[in-house]
Amino acid sequence: MGAGILASGDVGGLGEYILSYGAWAPVASTFLMVLQSLAAPLPSFVVTFANGLAFGTFWGWALSLFGHTLAAAVCFWIARALGRVPVEIIAGKAGLESADRWFARWGLYAVVVARLVPGISFDVISYAAGITRMKFRRFLGATALGVFPQTFVYSYLGHQAPEHVRLFLLSSAVVIAGVLVAALIRRRRRGKPAS
Repeated sequence: MGAGILASGDVGGLGEYILSYGAWAPVASTFLMVLQSLAAPLPSFVVTFANGLAFGTFWGWALSLFGHTLAAAVCFWIARALGRVPVEIIAGKAGLESADRWFARWGLYAVVVARLVPGISFDVISYAAGITRMKFRRFLGATALGVFPQTFVYSYLGHQAPEHVRLFLLSSAVVIAGVLVAALIRRRRRGKPAS
């Protein structure tokens, strides 16, 4: 049931669902964050908004920070245990190849930067890091540093104005789409020979 609410993006319903577990609500929230990381493309930020709504800005943020970091660790260790070929099946070959280029360009900073940039799959980056030689402790620190600001903002928004979350998500999608279109246009212009 929680996964269905998570997939629908119903922040209010998800907040109520999490709170229905009473004293176990933080555990339920953390479980949903790990579940979404394994069952992509469920959106993790919906859980972060719901945590802000259910637990308040600070506790929602702290719980989301922990949940994101734990989910990233699970993906990292799955990749480390299984190796590249199974991870390509889980995360997708194209996504993993894109992450490879990202890591080649940014190294350890790829983890921090990927957590800060909207539209980059947290899970694919975690899987990709797991098949590199990156030390787990450094990966975990970079993950926590990268998700720190975003989880705070999402928790704050979830607590302050849950009715505006869909509008926020829609406007974010429009901005991301605009950036992607601009990047594609720029790439095509660079590829054209001068006349």
